[in-house]
Amino acid sequence: MLAALAWAGIGPTLAETYAVDARKVTDTKAVYATVQAAVEVPARARIGGTLETLSVDDGSAVTRGEVVARIVDEKLALQRRALDAQIAAANSEVANVQLEYDRARQLFERGTVARSRLDQLETQLTVARNTLKAAEAQRAVLEQQVSEGDVLAPAGGRVLSVPVTAGSVVMAGEVIATVAIDGYLLRIEVPERHARFMKTGDSVTLGARGGETSTGEIVKIYPQIRQGRVVADARVEGLGDFFVGERVPVSISVGERQALVIPRNYVDTRFGLDFVRVERDGDAPLEVVVELGAPHPLDGGDGSDGVEVLSGLHAGDRLVRP
Repeated sequence: MLAALAWAGIGPTLAETYAVDARKVTDTKAVYATVQAAVEVPARARIGGTLETLSVDDGSAVTRGEVVARIVDEKLALQRRALDAQIAAANSEVANVQLEYDRARQLFERGTVARSRLDQLETQLTVARNTLKAAEAQRAVLEQQVSEGDVLAPAGGRVLSVPVTAGSVVMAGEVIATVAIDGYLLRIEVPERHARFMKTGDSVTLGARGGETSTGEIVKIYPQIRQGRVVADARVEGLGDFFVGERVPVSISVGERQALVIPRNYVDTRFGLDFVRVERDGDAPLEVVVELGAPHPLDGGDGSDGVEVLSGLHAGDRLVRP
């Protein structure tokens, strides 16, 4: 009975009311972003030769220092044989001079060999030993060159591309594989008219992937405008570590403006139209058809979700909960 009297404008109004007021809202723009690797590092060949084995392909996970390919230079094998022969000859020379030196030393102690002969043999022994050390050092250098035929992953991550195949002839410095490290980012491109509204730290909402949405923030805005578009990178959790180049829908902030936002539970939808009840002094509330826009969070109140009113209301109107 009291509710009927209130609707008829008789007696006190028991329904809750809400004062309509203009507030700042953030405009968002839906764009497509591309998943990109934060850092791409090439695994390069250190020597030239023939690619004998290739142990990774596109999409393989690697760890830092892992052998991803092996390069063989047949000239190194020939040089190794030559050095082995030099080392064997140097060893024989050292053994021969050492034998002569020991014999001459015994004779010198008996007084049958001059001191100069002993000194001459000692010098020859020193030269022979140094020749052996030089050959062994060259062999160590050659072994290092052979070991550099192993192409190592520069860091842990995911292999994005392998532009060569086993059996290919490669040169020193040529890229054998490209590895993505340090996680993945979203590369966003928006029209340049939004450039002055974008800033580092702005929130980004990632569209549903597998039924879930996620949020992140812009971490870098590139100063160069490319073909009329501003390019920015955003970091969002849950991008995964496999697909690069995947296009996903995102919503970004493109500025602020004044708007009328009311609680969603003050709107009554009937017959495909949205109605609100506007309080009038001394009269029953008036039902008004409104056009609604995008949802916006409310700063306070009863905690209900807010929605923008595009037309039908003015700042200062008081609404009655239906």
